[in-house]
Amino acid sequence: MIRPGKGAGFRMAWWRRKKQALEQTSESNKVSVPRGLWTKCDACGEITYTAEFVQNLRVCPVCGHHHVMPTKERIAAMLDPDSWQPLDLELRSGDPLGFRDQAAYSDRVAKADRSVGPTDAFTAGFGTIDGLDVSAGFFVFEYMGGSMGSVVGEKVTRVFERALERKIPAVIFSASGGARMQEGILSLMQMAKTSAARGRLRSAGIPYISVCLHPTTGGVAASFAMLGDVIIAEPRALVGFAGPRVVQQTIGQELPPGFQRAEFLLEHGMLDRIVGRLELRAQLGLMLRLLAGAPAKAAAALPAAPTG
Repeated sequence: MIRPGKGAGFRMAWWRRKKQALEQTSESNKVSVPRGLWTKCDACGEITYTAEFVQNLRVCPVCGHHHVMPTKERIAAMLDPDSWQPLDLELRSGDPLGFRDQAAYSDRVAKADRSVGPTDAFTAGFGTIDGLDVSAGFFVFEYMGGSMGSVVGEKVTRVFERALERKIPAVIFSASGGARMQEGILSLMQMAKTSAARGRLRSAGIPYISVCLHPTTGGVAASFAMLGDVIIAEPRALVGFAGPRVVQQTIGQELPPGFQRAEFLLEHGMLDRIVGRLELRAQLGLMLRLLAGAPAKAAAALPAAPTG
C-alpha cells in the first residue's frame, strides 16, 4: 500500500533529475558555440560574422563605422603582401626618472611587453605600397595607448632619416594619446626632435604622408602628425591636442558639433582628405605616385575619395 504523498515525492525527484539533465544539455549547447563568433557594431548594433568583419578590415558592412584595428592587421592591410621589413627591434624604454604612480614605470613597460610584444608603442621599417618603396611607421595603440616616449620619438625620427637616406617617401600611421607622462620632459622633447627630422626631409623635397587614425592627440598631433605634405584621416577619427572635454572646461564654452572629429577638421582646412579604410591603400599608392612623379596606374588626377 502506497503511503499518502509518496507518489508526489517520487514525481518531484524525477523532475529534479530531468531539470538537471536539461540544464546540463543547455550548458553543453552554449559551450559548443565558439566565443567571438559574432561581432556587434558599436555604432549601429548590427551583428556580423567575425571572420567577415575582420576580412572587411573591421569596418561595419551596414553603417561603415570604423572599429579599432590591431596594428598587425593594419600593417598587412596597408602594405603590399610580404613587403614589411621591421627595424629598430632592439630599442627598449628605460626609466630615467624612476617614475612610479600606482605601479612602477618599469613594471608597466614589462607588462606591455608581455601582452603586446617588445615593440614599444611604435613599429618602423621598410615596405612597399602599390610597388613603391616607403619608409613606414605604425603606432601601436595597444601598447600604453600609443604614448610617445624616448623610444617612440627615436623610431619616428629614424623613419624620416631612412627616407632621406634612401630618397624614398615616408608614411606614418598615427594613433596616440600623446606624450608619455612617465618620462616627463624627455617625452616632450620628442616633439621637437621628430619635427626637426621631418623638416630635413621637407628641405630635401621628399614626400611624407601622415595618416591620422582614431585617436591622434597630444604631442603627436602637435608635431609630426600634422606636418605631412598630405594629411589624411579615417572617418570620425578624433584628432587634436587637448581632448574636447579639456578644451570645453578651459574656455568655458559649448563646443560646436563634431569638434575635433575628422569631418570638422576637413571643413576647417586642417586635413587634406578623409579616406575610408577599405580604399586607403589604393589612395596612398596613387598619392605616392603623384607626389614622387612616378607614372600613375589609374587616372592622372586624384579622384574623389569615398569616406565609408
